[in-house]
Amino acid sequence: MKIAVMDSGIGLLAAAAALRGLRPDADLVLSSNPASMPWGPQTAEEITELALGCARAAAAHRPDALVVACNTASVHALDVMRAELEPGIPVIGTVPAIKPASAVCRRVAIWATPATTGSPYQRDLIREFGGAAEVTEVACPGLADAVEHGDTAAITAAVADAAARTPAGTDGIVLGCTHYELVEDVIRAAVAATAAPTLRFFGSADAVAAQALRRIGPAAARLGTGTLTVLHAGQEATLPAAAARYSALGLAVR
Repeated sequence: MKIAVMDSGIGLLAAAAALRGLRPDADLVLSSNPASMPWGPQTAEEITELALGCARAAAAHRPDALVVACNTASVHALDVMRAELEPGIPVIGTVPAIKPASAVCRRVAIWATPATTGSPYQRDLIREFGGAAEVTEVACPGLADAVEHGDTAAITAAVADAAARTPAGTDGIVLGCTHYELVEDVIRAAVAATAAPTLRFFGSADAVAAQALRRIGPAAARLGTGTLTVLHAGQEATLPAAAARYSALGLAVR
C-alpha cells in the first residue's frame, strides 16, 4: 500500500506519523513545496496552483490515496484536486476539529493562521458545529513558519503571544494548522497556568489517517515495505534538518 501526504511544508509530518502508527508497512510519499511558504497570505488562485503542483507530483508515484494535510490547501483547492484525481486516487482533506472539540468541551479556542482566523470558512464551521460551546478564534502569526524552520525562539514567542490571547478556563484547543500539531507540547506548557485542568487538544492527523485507510478500502490488505519518499516541488529530496526537532513523532530524517 502506498499513501501520499501533501502540505506546504513539514506540517504533513503529523499525518504521516499517524499513518505510520496505523500501518507501519505503508509506503509513504511526502510531497511539499517549502520554498513557496507561507501559503496563507497568497491568493486563492496561487494556493490552488501550489497545491495542485504538490498533488500532481505525488500522483505521479501512483499512491492508493492522497491526504491533503493542510487546512489552507483544503479550503481553497480540495474540490479542484478531487476533480482532477478522483476516482482514480481518493483525496482526503483536512478540516479543523471544531465538531469533536465542541461536543465535549465548554470553552474552546481555535488556534489557526491569521489567514484562516475569522475567515468565512472557519466561521461557517463554528456556526455549524460549535453547538453550545463558547468558541474563541486565536490567530497565531508566525507560528507555522517558526515550526517549519525549527526555530525554537520564534516558536516560543509565537506560542506565548497566542497563549496570552487564549481565554482563561479554556478546556479545549483546536489545532487549526497542521504545523501546530508538531509543537503541542510547547502549547500545552504555555497555557497550563490559565487553562482548565481538564484541557484537551484536538488535531486532525489521526482522523485523516483513519479516513485515508477507509477510502482505500480492500486495497489496505496489500502490504507495503515501509519506504519513505520525500518530494520538494516535485523533485526527490530529504526531509529538512528542522524535521529532526519533531523526531518523537516517529519519522526519521532520511
